[in-house]
Amino acid sequence: MKKNELKKLTKSQVIKNIDKFKKDLFNFRFQKVNSQITNPSKINETKKTIARLKTLLKGKLNA
Repeated sequence: MKKNELKKLTKSQVIKNIDKFKKDLFNFRFQKVNSQITNPSKINETKKTIARLKTLLKGKLNA
């Protein structure tokens, strides 16, 4: 997700997206163990997206 897209999200949408990306990350880990993952860079990209969303959420909670 791009920064512009992230800034437009509401608190509830951010929380839903964090949960969705955590589930994706969980599935990527299983795919990695079973050697079924097609794009290993998706793991790092998903981790970074979760971190961005958490940072955004922290800022919205403090505002």
